[in-house]
Amino acid sequence: MAKLIRTTTAPLSLKYLLRNQMKYMKDSGFDVVMVSSEGREKNDVINNEQCRYETIPMTRKMTPLADLKSLWLFYRFLKKEKPEIVHSHTPKAGLIAMLAAKLAGVPVRIHTVAGLRFMTAQGFTRKLLVFMEKLTMSSATHVWPNSFSLKDYIQNNKLVRSSKLEVIGEGSSNGIDLRRFSAAALKEEELEKTKKLIGYDTDFFYLLSVGRIVRDKGIDELVHAFEEVYRTNDQLRLILVGAFEDELDPISDAARRLITDHPGIIQAGWNEQVEYFMHISHLLIHPSHREGFPNVLLQAGAMNCPIICSRIEGNIDIVTHEETGLIFDVKDQQQLARLMKRAVESPQQMKEYADRLYNKVNDHYDQRVVHSRIEKRYRELLNK
Repeated sequence: MAKLIRTTTAPLSLKYLLRNQMKYMKDSGFDVVMVSSEGREKNDVINNEQCRYETIPMTRKMTPLADLKSLWLFYRFLKKEKPEIVHSHTPKAGLIAMLAAKLAGVPVRIHTVAGLRFMTAQGFTRKLLVFMEKLTMSSATHVWPNSFSLKDYIQNNKLVRSSKLEVIGEGSSNGIDLRRFSAAALKEEELEKTKKLIGYDTDFFYLLSVGRIVRDKGIDELVHAFEEVYRTNDQLRLILVGAFEDELDPISDAARRLITDHPGIIQAGWNEQVEYFMHISHLLIHPSHREGFPNVLLQAGAMNCPIICSRIEGNIDIVTHEETGLIFDVKDQQQLARLMKRAVESPQQMKEYADRLYNKVNDHYDQRVVHSRIEKRYRELLNK
């Protein structure tokens, strides 16, 4: 039985980005061990995946001394476990795990790239992040960008030789659980709770944003564009589903004041059941500055919720402008405001876009299909 180490920096990523994947691999005959730093989601991950879980401290920030300790601990762990495959996801876990796996002589070392942090960085920080990505990818035997546009970006920026790069299937790290993200699967009592949380009113037109409330997710542009559109239509409401992360990437003070004080903006906080918000919303807006292959767009597609998103890697693999949604140039607040007005005034056209995206998600991104493709590739690599 081949041993597979699946690692992310924090258990949060195992819970939300890779949900059900470890259990699938275990049920398919792999000896799966999950590895991350400590976190409150750890027990939830163990209960859902039913796989062994080991904790190795890793930080999300740049902490050279702590990172060296993490590298040593990971190396010792791998020498003891002797896995056939180490597969990492998220930047710091990728750096630590791929270096440790190379030093430990692990034959198959896979790193999934689901976005590049340096895309929105500048100066020395950007150079350091580029160096870290190159070090991670050079230590891996296989690099799996989770979208074709991200693969092109990596090639164009010469981060790793092309022979290491591969997109599995049609992209996505984990696909979508279509048994969950379906209008038919919604529970009436949970739907009523969601409506009560936001003070749902049938007279309002609801715009939705799902994700961390940080600058990188385009929240500054979103709330200012919404403020502009709201002046011409006070029946609009913007629901923000997500948590602030001020220690890593805070939004501007002006945007924070708008979120706090604007009568049309609803702070729903962090909520795992995003499908209920997508079901009652008229439009999802995803103005992120960088992505790999965003699950939120697949989820909205599965829930038949129309989409406006930014023109970046990952987003453009899922949404085609004026075919399956509307796309604006990244950070272009005025263009976003114009598209928001257009979408509000053209609900039938937006529904047609949403219907096409729904069919695309159902045809290509069922989680069980994505998992089977990854498993097949694992076995091919083991057989070489």
